Amino acid sequence: MAPRPSVAVRGDSHSSERSVTRVVIVDEAPAFRRAARALLERRGYAVAAEADSAKAAIAAVERSAPDAVLLDVDLRDANGFDVCARLTHERPDLAVLLVSAYDDDCFPFVGASGARGFVPKSELASVELDRF
Repeated sequence: MAPRPSVAVRGDSHSSERSVTRVVIVDEAPAFRRAARALLERRGYAVAAEADSAKAAIAAVERSAPDAVLLDVDLRDANGFDVCARLTHERPDLAVLLVSAYDDDCFPFVGASGARGFVPKSELASVELDRF
């Protein structure tokens, strides 16, 4: 996803440094957002926000200033490639990973969108996300 900035984490008697990448999850399906949240949190990411539409995604990114976005390409109010292009144009440092249930038609559009990569939803759990 993106480089993990250091944040102080309070312990019992002293603070320590650890890296946390803040992610916004964008998908219409609540079940996928729950599964993605569980996966990301198990891997040490912090979910900054969730969104179920392009409009909500743009607002969530503006509001929460995440390091990365996990973005479905098929949203009801816009196509995820266009949303990605807008987000990465406004924030070139933002790491966007596109996901979809349909993997065969997406690859030609990934590079032009500004995304760091594309992963089929069925393979998300087995992918090393830090490479994006």
